[in-house]
Amino acid sequence: MISFIYSYSLLISMVSQEVLRQIVATQKKGLGEKKDSLRRDILGQVLPWMKDKRVLILSGLRRSGKSTLLGQLMTETKGWGYANFEDERLLDFRAQDFELLNEALIEGYGDIRTYFFDEIQNIEKFETFVRRLQDEGKKVIITGSNASLLSKELGTRLTGRYRSFEVYPFSFSEYLRAKDVAVEKDDWYDSRAKVKLLGYYRDYLVAGGLPEYLKNQDKEYVRTLFENILYKDIITRYSIRKEKTIKELVNILATTAGSQTTYNSLRKALGLSNAITIKEYIHYLENSYLFFELLRASASAKRQVSLPRKVYLVDPAFHEVCGYNFTPNKGRNLENAVLIDLKRKGLEAYYYADRNECDFVIKEGAKMTQAIQVCYELDESNKEREVKGLLEAMDAFRLDEGLILTFDQADEFREGGKRIKVLPAPRWSLWAD
Repeated sequence: MISFIYSYSLLISMVSQEVLRQIVATQKKGLGEKKDSLRRDILGQVLPWMKDKRVLILSGLRRSGKSTLLGQLMTETKGWGYANFEDERLLDFRAQDFELLNEALIEGYGDIRTYFFDEIQNIEKFETFVRRLQDEGKKVIITGSNASLLSKELGTRLTGRYRSFEVYPFSFSEYLRAKDVAVEKDDWYDSRAKVKLLGYYRDYLVAGGLPEYLKNQDKEYVRTLFENILYKDIITRYSIRKEKTIKELVNILATTAGSQTTYNSLRKALGLSNAITIKEYIHYLENSYLFFELLRASASAKRQVSLPRKVYLVDPAFHEVCGYNFTPNKGRNLENAVLIDLKRKGLEAYYYADRNECDFVIKEGAKMTQAIQVCYELDESNKEREVKGLLEAMDAFRLDEGLILTFDQADEFREGGKRIKVLPAPRWSLWAD
């Protein structure tokens, strides 16, 4: 009877064991051939959790370096096996095939204590297999490029049994290492070194941190990546029929990044009858890590939902392929870079607006602890406006100190009895002083 059930399971399986063996073998060989070994900053945060029993999730934008991070974790681990579910030979893979895959992995890698899975959210009911491995005392590390699918499925089966990390394109620190540029904090006080560093940061605000793009400088690569995300992760996954509408929405969001907007104003701009469609589309874009929404700080969570919000791009390289701007907007790119840096640091950010506006306020626990204003250059034409917005946020949240980030200015002054520091954004990004 048992042999009959096993034979029947093989018949209904959509992927043969021989094919699975081939996939495991070719993917294992591909791991050995990888040469991209730039150590990611986030590696130090993840490594301590490798000894924990919880499932680890590394989520983020496609081609942002999640697989490279997996490879770096593998070098620190013994007794592991690996499978990448983006392989086209696994298009017909189903939940019933997981045990066959497990057998192929054991054949290919030997005794496995740690499993590494790339883009496993592509497989329906993957969480049941992950749960079983965890129940058997195995360590599981998975990557994914869809935040909602990962949290929804694992939240159902693994509540309290997993730890998430978000992987972003290269930070400025990683960008410099990718360019083989070594910097020390003292370099900021050396005129020649500082000029070079500012030049690199100026380039970074345009080129961004997509690892492969920094290697090949091929804008067509960025376009192709953007289209893959839009079609594969959004239009196809969510069966969106209004392709033209979502493309126009992406163009508007990219062009107006950092500006206040509402679902209703976007609905009118696109000629739609329902703002719910806009809300859903932006939710899909955020799930794919292409855009991020920034909510307005408010004491009322209910009111916060109806207030205008800001939307930012994950990487400036996408501005050239999904916006209407033909020249880089220095101020916008700087503000965008600061927001992504805040997210890399794991900080909960909002914007503040009342009579004036402050770009970012940071919440830690139940309190707002920082107010940050961003402007490319602080001069007589904008200083009053920028300081007023910052002071208003500081007063609202009873903060004694505020921060203005610029491209290369440093200063400190008091206004209204409060201390305001002005720091160059590249220095803040590298050393957070």
